[in-house]
Amino acid sequence: MRKVSACFLFVVSLFIVSSYTAAQSPVQLTILLERMYLDGQVSEEIRKETVMSMHEVWKKYNDWQLVDLDDKQIVFQKAINDISPLAKANGYFGLTKDGTLSIFEGKPTPSSRIIQSFFQIDVKKLESRKQQQLKKGIRVVSKARYEDILATYRPFALTE
Repeated sequence: MRKVSACFLFVVSLFIVSSYTAAQSPVQLTILLERMYLDGQVSEEIRKETVMSMHEVWKKYNDWQLVDLDDKQIVFQKAINDISPLAKANGYFGLTKDGTLSIFEGKPTPSSRIIQSFFQIDVKKLESRKQQQLKKGIRVVSKARYEDILATYRPFALTE
């Protein structure tokens, strides 16, 4: 999604607000809500809403960041300080063929989809138990576990 300049958004919103205020009749809008998670996943929720004024929209979504708007659609984003529902439900830390620490959708296999990649690990420096854990896959389950696993393996990252 492209970022729109604040000045442009201000001018367009003033125009839209003034036209809605003058009309005082309900307007059908599409509201797109994008949630951006720590693990890189983005979820989108599309809502169709009938509103009387833009003030009503700003009030309802005041904790969201405006990204784009026109006379039919408004796009809001929010950074979520957590891992995505997908990672919680089925995310496993593991290693790719080249030794990159990654989160896989399901247990790590060559055909598993990668949700997020982090850094290459110097596998030779890892004790065999840690290598085996990554080979089998380490369940993500929570933000705390996500952060703990990253902290555990960061010292083994290859530096260029």
